[in-house]
Amino acid sequence: MATKRTKGIHAGIKRSQFSELSEAIFMTQGFAYDSAEAAEARFEKAGPDEYIYARYGNPTVAMFEDRIAAIEGAEAGFATASGMAAVSGALTAALKAGDHVVSARALFGSCLYVLEDVLARFGVEVDFVDGTDLAAWKAAIRPDTKLVFFESMSNPTLELIDIKAVSALAHASGAMVMVDNVFSTPVFSDAFAQGADVVIYSATKHIDGQGRGLGGVILGTEDFIRKTVEPYMKHTGGAMSPFNAWMMLKGLETLDIRVRAQAASAQHIVDNLAGHGALARMIYPGHETHSQHDLCMRQLGAGGTMIALDLGNKDRAFAFLNKLEIATISNNLGDAKTLVTHPATTTHQRLPDAMKQSLGITPGLVRLSIGLEDPEDLLEDLKQALV
Repeated sequence: MATKRTKGIHAGIKRSQFSELSEAIFMTQGFAYDSAEAAEARFEKAGPDEYIYARYGNPTVAMFEDRIAAIEGAEAGFATASGMAAVSGALTAALKAGDHVVSARALFGSCLYVLEDVLARFGVEVDFVDGTDLAAWKAAIRPDTKLVFFESMSNPTLELIDIKAVSALAHASGAMVMVDNVFSTPVFSDAFAQGADVVIYSATKHIDGQGRGLGGVILGTEDFIRKTVEPYMKHTGGAMSPFNAWMMLKGLETLDIRVRAQAASAQHIVDNLAGHGALARMIYPGHETHSQHDLCMRQLGAGGTMIALDLGNKDRAFAFLNKLEIATISNNLGDAKTLVTHPATTTHQRLPDAMKQSLGITPGLVRLSIGLEDPEDLLEDLKQALV
């Protein structure tokens, strides 16, 4: 059976009559029919390679969906305009007024907005728990719980959720398990094998990997994608553009080697910064000092591409950011360039101070997304900025 790395290059290819080697970009909104009868037949039931409108499906987008599904081990996928379009689309498509959701509390700010504000506005009951506490999950999941939601590795404090254990608790009550898997990446994660029912990625991050375009994808069973997600997404308009799908296909070709190199650099940097006097704390699941190191190795096999450093206070954090010469201040992640941000004043700025504190998003915390630069150059840059 082909590995993820091989699938990232070959899976899902659909060639036209010209037998092109690189995937074609079908930049079209609509599709032509040979006759009125053919149009009627396609609207009644489109075949596997028959398309109606780009909001419903497109050959280039379909190639991306098929390839990422093959890598992840999913039956099907639906590509979206952004990562948050995938999160909000998957949740909204799956839920209705009166449903109950249990979610980990440590989430990206926009995910919290969807759960706390949007879903609550439409009558969905949401309870939040400490995602690392299995007893809390067990106590919160009810016989009528429809869905559990969590980031497999949280943004920005890098908490891990035990996918296998939480999935077992959810499935015992008949609840669906929906996982935002961005930080874990398709390279290291086997979320479906560990019990997830639906996996979501922001393709904007590691999948593109070069800061070029927005995108997302919802992965799951054929039944869930075709009967639940697709009808909602095609009518509400959150589909991925063909050009962005082509960029994501190109990103998938190098995803494995990029992410493994980034994770190796992250590990090297952490090993050499451990115990640095300027750091109040360092968070990296791949380091033996992390409280969830064993779970990280069991669930992912590597620590990933992200590091969190706490400089103690905001002034020291800002001074560190401003002294960096290679790492770039930006709120994106998963890029070929090393990126650094201050979550308390950027990505998680709008969270109440008490919530930031409870989540560990302290004034001194900075989030590092390790890129593809020489790891020794990065280490030297970080050390000079920590002085």
